[in-house]
Amino acid sequence: MKPGNLSVARRGGAFAFAGSPAPALWSILFSISLLAGAAVAPAAVPAPTGAALWPVFRGNAALTGVANDTLLATNRVLWSFKTGAAVKSSAVIGTDRVYIGSDDGNLYALNLADGRLVWAFKAAEAMQAPPLLADGMVFAGSADGLFYAVEAASGKLVWKMQTEGKIQASASAFAGTDGAGRILFGSYDYKLRCVDAATGSVLWTYESGNYINGACAVADGKAVFGGCDALVHVLRLEDGVEMAQIDAGAYIPVSVALAGQRAYFGHYDNEFLCVDLAGTNVVWRFHDRDFPYLSSAAVTADRVVFGGDDKMLHCLNRADGKSVWSFAAQGRIQSSPVVAGDKVVFGSDDGRLYLVRLLDGREIWSYDTGQPVASSPAVAGKKIVIGCNDGNVYCFGGSNL
Repeated sequence: MKPGNLSVARRGGAFAFAGSPAPALWSILFSISLLAGAAVAPAAVPAPTGAALWPVFRGNAALTGVANDTLLATNRVLWSFKTGAAVKSSAVIGTDRVYIGSDDGNLYALNLADGRLVWAFKAAEAMQAPPLLADGMVFAGSADGLFYAVEAASGKLVWKMQTEGKIQASASAFAGTDGAGRILFGSYDYKLRCVDAATGSVLWTYESGNYINGACAVADGKAVFGGCDALVHVLRLEDGVEMAQIDAGAYIPVSVALAGQRAYFGHYDNEFLCVDLAGTNVVWRFHDRDFPYLSSAAVTADRVVFGGDDKMLHCLNRADGKSVWSFAAQGRIQSSPVVAGDKVVFGSDDGRLYLVRLLDGREIWSYDTGQPVASSPAVAGKKIVIGCNDGNVYCFGGSNL
């Protein structure tokens, strides 16, 4: 299958997330993924010194949405940065910078401390896909079907690739058997591509049956994603060979979260599912009311938390899918929640950013932006970074009560 048009500038060096040596970070990253299926919550794993703090959408390779940090009970706006249009992209966070796209067609690098603009990279159309921070570069797709790799330090273009459909989802990263960096990303041309991080050369391509709207989760030598063809696709990471397909019954517009040998996700036909990748079967289904679940889930050792178009944040028992609690917002929840210690943070179409207790869903704090919040939070250093439809990128932090 044709890889698309590729433009290469330059790039070399070993594969590592920005600011951290490859061996240490990959050990931490995959430890987090594995711990999601163990008795200890992923949040117990400390972030490595000098490493990227929130390098990928949902925080880690398995896309579990669990932060290596806690959040304080009360928060205030530390800074905000105004872009030229709605910010539906979600942020990634390096040691001292925030990277995020905007509907104004720019990918922005901002100073984490004060929100000052470091650089802006201009694409042709809206950048709603969350970026990926890896190998000293920022990778992101746009609505014009182009996938970009730019230098994290300068915003200079390294390479770009043209696909045949818009790119809505974040890319994912892993190291090949040769130690070289690999990047995975899906497109509305139905294809998942694996490319060399340094050059953009296509290593393999897998074609699904419909749009790919979510990021690809990576764990245990597998790449797992849900598609608008209503299937969960399980591929061998190294060569893209299909290992399994699991019928979800309706199209999957979100990123799946992996924990152990199970995947967790909602779909457009008003259900949330847990599927077993080894047995290729549905373990349990959750259905409350007739509203789709378009928020990616956060998965801890014993809980699964996700939002819905029913204006509810749901918390389920991970083992059996039974409801533990639900929290009622005033608008749809398409923002994907993040669990940080004993708290959950998420946005809503009612214009608010919420912080609730993981134990029982009780509201702790909220902030009214005045416009829908479809962006998902990034959490690091007791700070929350999130975009808003009012065109702002916000950074929140605070103190205990």
